[in-house]
Amino acid sequence: MSQEKVLKTLRDLGLTRLDSKIYIYLAKKGPQKGKEISKALKVQKQQVYSSLKKLQSKAVVSATLEHPAKFSAVPFENVLDLFIKAKMQEAQTIQHEKSKLLSSWQAMQAAATPDASARFMIIEGRNIVYSRIKQMINATHSQLSIVSTVTGITRSDQFGLLDAGFQHPLRSKVKFRILTHLSKENVNTLKTILKETPKSEMRFEIRNPNVGSRLFPRMVIRDQEEAVFFINPNVEKSIPEQDNLCLWTNCKSLIQAFLGMFEDLWRNSTNIERKIAEIETGKPTPKTFVISDAEALEKKYGEVIQAAGEEITLLTSSRGLIEHWKNIDQFENLTKKGVNVKIMAPIVKENWGAMSQLSKFCTVKHVPIHYWGTTIVDGKYIFQFQNSQGKLESTSYFGNAFYTDDVAWVETMKTALNDIWNSAQTPLNPKLESITGLQGHPIFPLPKKDLRTKFFNYNVIDFKPPGTITKEDVLNKIIHGKRYIVKDPLKDVHRTYGSCAFAVIHPPDKFNLPDMLIEAHKRDKKSSYGEGEDITFYLWLDTSKGHTYVPVTTILDNPNVPPPSEKDLASTPVVPNFQLVKKEELQVLVHGNTMFAGWTVPIRLYPPNCILPPACLLIEGYGDVRTEEFTLVTPSGFRTTFEDNAFDAFVTFIHQKSKYSGPGTDGVFIRDLISTDFPP
Repeated sequence: MSQEKVLKTLRDLGLTRLDSKIYIYLAKKGPQKGKEISKALKVQKQQVYSSLKKLQSKAVVSATLEHPAKFSAVPFENVLDLFIKAKMQEAQTIQHEKSKLLSSWQAMQAAATPDASARFMIIEGRNIVYSRIKQMINATHSQLSIVSTVTGITRSDQFGLLDAGFQHPLRSKVKFRILTHLSKENVNTLKTILKETPKSEMRFEIRNPNVGSRLFPRMVIRDQEEAVFFINPNVEKSIPEQDNLCLWTNCKSLIQAFLGMFEDLWRNSTNIERKIAEIETGKPTPKTFVISDAEALEKKYGEVIQAAGEEITLLTSSRGLIEHWKNIDQFENLTKKGVNVKIMAPIVKENWGAMSQLSKFCTVKHVPIHYWGTTIVDGKYIFQFQNSQGKLESTSYFGNAFYTDDVAWVETMKTALNDIWNSAQTPLNPKLESITGLQGHPIFPLPKKDLRTKFFNYNVIDFKPPGTITKEDVLNKIIHGKRYIVKDPLKDVHRTYGSCAFAVIHPPDKFNLPDMLIEAHKRDKKSSYGEGEDITFYLWLDTSKGHTYVPVTTILDNPNVPPPSEKDLASTPVVPNFQLVKKEELQVLVHGNTMFAGWTVPIRLYPPNCILPPACLLIEGYGDVRTEEFTLVTPSGFRTTFEDNAFDAFVTFIHQKSKYSGPGTDGVFIRDLISTDFPP
């Protein structure tokens, strides 16, 4: 095929002549920098970069994340396949949506009022995700708030999102704010992006959260009108697939919650230019120095702690909490001296015992994972550790740290830690495990002494010991499993494939909500009743058989799913309180070891005047997978066999008033689930 014929084909596929020439050049020469392309083709660099961004958005050209980036041509056969697939999908989508489009057209003719109902929408595919965000930037009237990694900012720049902001017609009036986590590894990347930022009247600012706060979640908020957020863990990794999936919502309650989280981080953050200077000099303040020797650091740290006279505030890792527990005698002595010791750490099953022991002498609260460990003593001295304190697997507390007694810096960090402390949660009993048993299900399997056992009269049989089945056994059964067709729910065997999660929520008083247990399900197409999503809400209630979590409400989007058996759930409000909602009003999404569950409609709880507003839940699995198999027998005679791969999980409940972060002992994420129901 001649070059002209290739050029014509590419033009027919929607590329300009310059786009096509750049693609062919890269295909011949291999990876090249923009400057090299500009010089070879004798085209202005600005035009080349504009064309490269367009080619990237069409997935015809890829780019490295280094600066300056190198661009590569996707193989021509892949380009053809991509365009053919896109055209076929476009035709199929139009055909599939024909009736809806006609209905929408008729509705437009009847009334031109736009649909303002609160809803969710999944946006999938990197090109579509970034196109949507670009639309949001262009539609911004007052402020655009962004939380992203440096990798995410780089990717946004390559897709032309920063240019969209710099060229915005209201750029002198709109506030563009970005929060990102800066480190030694990515500081040069961000500096290059800032250097290429055009000087204009734009109100543009980037900040870095203090105390190395974990940015959660990656999100873009426009004018309190709409938001998109990514479900994947917010880590600094160059994994393209992390940009392929996000959720969009126009639910005002959720947008206010996300914006509140952003404002909290923004208040406790540092201007990016100052942060760059701190990283490059290694000295956040003039009196700060670095202690690299672990032995010297441990000695200095011990001396400062031992000399404390008023207050010690610690922000540490889950493993760091165990390390501090080993020095519990020191904390006991400090307490006897009148020193107030406050400890914040991610609470997980492995450090629950250490937390319980330390709580006798210190106040211990749960916080989400943080990048840096921080210790402030008497409001005068500060240590900031840079040895991956945020990682659960971190085994050494002492490695490399900043130390300072600079008053201004200590005061800044003290304010930041106090804000974290005020929003942190005190781990409470009962834990999820003590409520539900080791497997984490809210109904099964139940320990003999469990309150729910005497309430529901369920019986667990055929519990397989660990190691009987493997993670691969469950996955293979899901991949090759067949669909069980159900004609009569009371007689036919039916099976569900999918994922589920369970979380105990102890809302703070300002939420004005009771303690809850939330169970969320996402069911695959191969399930007997088809794909669908549902969430069941349990409240901690005083019953005739004692306090227990009682199911009070289920919301679901699949009308084919039958209501629960009255015999199995006798005397519970959930049977009459079975709410069918629209698909766009309920969203349960699984991405890796994370589940998002959210709703945009008010939920009737119990009693009927208790309403749960629109909110969402994030369950983040951690640690090793647990593979389980057992059978549950209900009072109605149904037997249900469960086979699954499960993780302990951190719980984040995002409410319109604030964000609640629960410990890793309060959540379970069952990523791979097979449940088979056998009628009596």
